[in-house]
Amino acid sequence: MRSLVVLIALCLVIYHVSHNSISASSKTRRGTVFINGTAPIGRIDDDFICATLDWWPPEKCDYGTCAWGRASLLHMDLNNPILQNAVQAFSPLKIRLGGTLQDKVVYEGRDNKEPCTPFVKNETEFLGFSQGCLPMSRWDELNIFFNKTGAAVIFGLNALRGKVIDSQGLATGAWNSSNAESLIKYTVDKGYKIHGWELGNELCGSGIGASIAADQYASDVIHLQNVVQYIYTGSKVKPLVIAPGGFFDAAWFAEFFDKAPSLQVATHHIYNLGPGSDEHLIHKILDPSVLSNALGTFSSLQSILKHSGTSAVAWVGEAGGAYNSGRNHVTNAFGFSFWYLDQLGMAASYDTKSYCRQTLIGGNYGLLNTTTYVPNPDYYSALLWHKLMGNNVLYTSFSGTKKIRAYAHCSKKNQGITLLLINLEKHAAVRVRVSTDNVASSKTLNLQHSRKKLSTIPQGSVPSVNATREEYHLTTQNRDLSSQLVLLNGKILRVDSSGAIPPLEPIKKTVSKPITVAPYSFVFAVIPNIDVPACG
Repeated sequence: MRSLVVLIALCLVIYHVSHNSISASSKTRRGTVFINGTAPIGRIDDDFICATLDWWPPEKCDYGTCAWGRASLLHMDLNNPILQNAVQAFSPLKIRLGGTLQDKVVYEGRDNKEPCTPFVKNETEFLGFSQGCLPMSRWDELNIFFNKTGAAVIFGLNALRGKVIDSQGLATGAWNSSNAESLIKYTVDKGYKIHGWELGNELCGSGIGASIAADQYASDVIHLQNVVQYIYTGSKVKPLVIAPGGFFDAAWFAEFFDKAPSLQVATHHIYNLGPGSDEHLIHKILDPSVLSNALGTFSSLQSILKHSGTSAVAWVGEAGGAYNSGRNHVTNAFGFSFWYLDQLGMAASYDTKSYCRQTLIGGNYGLLNTTTYVPNPDYYSALLWHKLMGNNVLYTSFSGTKKIRAYAHCSKKNQGITLLLINLEKHAAVRVRVSTDNVASSKTLNLQHSRKKLSTIPQGSVPSVNATREEYHLTTQNRDLSSQLVLLNGKILRVDSSGAIPPLEPIKKTVSKPITVAPYSFVFAVIPNIDVPACG
């Protein structure tokens, strides 16, 4: 009898646990996203999405793991069909060539009498590697690839050439541009198209490994501008000149732009999640307060550019989230799209023109798998953004839960608005209504910055209740954030046997019904025929 009582009690416990689990997993919240389209709050480039290629050789290791393989600029397989198709899908994809070792790269040429040798690991050397060389034969191969795939190339030049680094890491002396000039002349003579020349990598502020004072950096950049103007004399289109390519330091940036006001692009780097060794990295990614910790940088940089008298625009020149090559099964997995898509939305709302992801391939944060070249989940997130999110950024706020991040742009190719919704909640779906009739209070989730409150959109701008919208739901199997598979509207996205990128097809929903955002998922919703002034 006692055994029967225990068995019944056990069954009751199992029932209550499973019932509560089912209830938790099927929980639904509600909320409203408010979009004000009176005027744009920012404007992005058509090729806003950018990715990086790095110099790190296979011997680059972090925390006992060597995650780079043969993915560097000098070693990657440029004939891989998946790689070619992945880049061509953007038409164009901005690609920034650079990284930590760029300030130790010399370029083969008549001015350089040294042997053109590869990087060699040496812990006694600056940055842990010997000087490396870019052979012109490899530069030819890279440019054939870029031309074939339609990439827009930004090349990071060695800014330490000719400088002396003291015991405190300060690099002094003027930049010796002779080797860079040789590369630029060769590039022009061969007819290779370069979108921009960038000077130096992470040398601003306190620097990483070494630093350059703001006034000296400004002098070096002005010198590069003169070099570019001279070599490209007679060219209808001249490449951009870009700097400083490092971590934001308000005082340093203010002084730099005061002394180099003619610079065209201001680049800064973002690794706001800390080291890749952090075992709690995924918890940071799912924390709204951590996601928002980059707001201060975006806001401060915009303020400096606005008040310095420069015409330079802001780019994020490199962003991998977690430094030292990221973390396997986190920064190359489905869960990282929470950080990545939120970064894209946040940067765009502060008038950032381009956002370069570290990396296209290489390390543990590549958009493509380092070995197979197969797209990781963030590749598809980037491609959907590129195809759907237009130039003009709209003021957007969300009311209902802190676990939803919301961003809206004018649609890229058609009239209307494209909305991005990110659900950080593990168990609860959120049914989201879209309102263009008023703007929420200042307690906004995704734009924790002060903006001038805009007037509301006329009610007559809303499409008819019979209209449909297109939805793109990105999820993963069993809500496994460490998975490197991604599902679009329930179907796994895979390249085919020829390496072709799969089509990204939407589902259609009645526009008058709420948008349901599943737990741990993202939704792009294209809402047509909303006539707002910002999208006119």
